[in-house]
Amino acid sequence: MPKINFIDASGETRTVDAEAGATVMEAAIRNNIPGIEAECGGACACATCHVYVDEAWRAKTGEPSPMEEDMLDFGYDVRPNSRLSCQIKITDELDGLVVTTPDKQA
Repeated sequence: MPKINFIDASGETRTVDAEAGATVMEAAIRNNIPGIEAECGGACACATCHVYVDEAWRAKTGEPSPMEEDMLDFGYDVRPNSRLSCQIKITDELDGLVVTTPDKQA
């Protein structure tokens, strides 16, 4: 079972077991990760599950789709490594993934 490392804006890390095939957002919600609101439930219709993907993991998580990029326009403090966690599918290759939540969601 892949492990995902969530770092909050204060620097605290929470490591959770995540099910392959789920999304990073689903793993966050199941494990009560603060900073992931996921108001649309994973439909890529808001930006309340916005995360920063650690640079070492950007190639493995891929680039945002055009629809995701449009939703990121509504995010808070969007950066080049910003992604919507609902759009990152968990695979065994993402074991150890590190994402950081912004200090607030849009």
